[in-house]
Amino acid sequence: MSLQDSSPSAGQAEGHQPTVIICIGMAGSGKTTFMQRINSHIHTLKKPGYVVNLDPAVGQLPFGANIDIRDTVNYKEVMKQYNLGPNGGILTALNLFTTKFDQVLNLIDKRAPTLDYVLLDTPGQIEIFTWSASGAIITDTLAATYPTVVAYIIDTPRSTSPATFMSNMLYACSILYKTKLPFVLVFNKTDVVSHEFAVEWMTDFEAFQAALEEDTSYMGGLVSSMCLVLEEFYKGIRVAGVSAVTGAGMDELFTAFDEARKEYETEYRPEIERILREKQERQQKQRDENLDKLMHDLSLEKGREVNLDPKVDESHAEDEDEEGIAGDDADATRDRMEDISFKRLVGNHAGG
Repeated sequence: MSLQDSSPSAGQAEGHQPTVIICIGMAGSGKTTFMQRINSHIHTLKKPGYVVNLDPAVGQLPFGANIDIRDTVNYKEVMKQYNLGPNGGILTALNLFTTKFDQVLNLIDKRAPTLDYVLLDTPGQIEIFTWSASGAIITDTLAATYPTVVAYIIDTPRSTSPATFMSNMLYACSILYKTKLPFVLVFNKTDVVSHEFAVEWMTDFEAFQAALEEDTSYMGGLVSSMCLVLEEFYKGIRVAGVSAVTGAGMDELFTAFDEARKEYETEYRPEIERILREKQERQQKQRDENLDKLMHDLSLEKGREVNLDPKVDESHAEDEDEEGIAGDDADATRDRMEDISFKRLVGNHAGG
């Protein structure tokens, strides 16, 4: 893992926490270029940032990464060693990296008081990060420690088709409910096509229906019904249109990030803390139950005290003999009774 130093900004408190921005987007959405742009933007604003690259298959990064998965895991060697395809190799590399993610957190923790933003670039194969166990571990771990925001990057020119637009919205909705974190829809490539049509479709049902008038197929009817399903999703989502090439819309985007951070502090953090507290209570209860069970299994009956008085010892011996009588047959019982009588007789003579 490579680590680059940056000087702390003046006036930052010791307990200051940076905003973590997890960038997620489908292949071709311009996610890597978008990462380069927001990294450049925060440096222009003189707000220290920390960049983590989680894409093991990327050839070259147009920005410097403080922590790079490629420094830890060789993606091509993983494919050869485990006989995997491209997607399997990326997933396995991410899983291997996640086993060391505590070290990544330690590095971020050391720098956190001096940072304003932590930027995470994820693999272009979106399902590898969003639906894998390693992606969930990384997201949940960061969200439990720092204010975390998910930026979902959308290719605006490709979304001009109502069906493609709805597919993107459904995917965004599923990621929102999977991560349970503040969410910002980022319409990229606005230098090619403006994102105003998408904003109109999200806020005006009739406008979206009008765009579907020419499509009378089954898919057109399905997409039309989906629009009503996503009405609640549209109401609570933040939207920003940017151009990763020209830098247009960056100020509005970071305003949306700031609002999402406030939402995290007021709504998401209390819920995360409640979930963690309940988990700890369940674990403690389970540990207590296991300990009680172990103590019960190891518990032994307290032994009798040894008395050196021979008369007392004889009475104990008689008691033990009497307990053994119940399990014997009649002849053995008579023999034992005679032995006991003989012991008593000898004892009396000895005492006399």
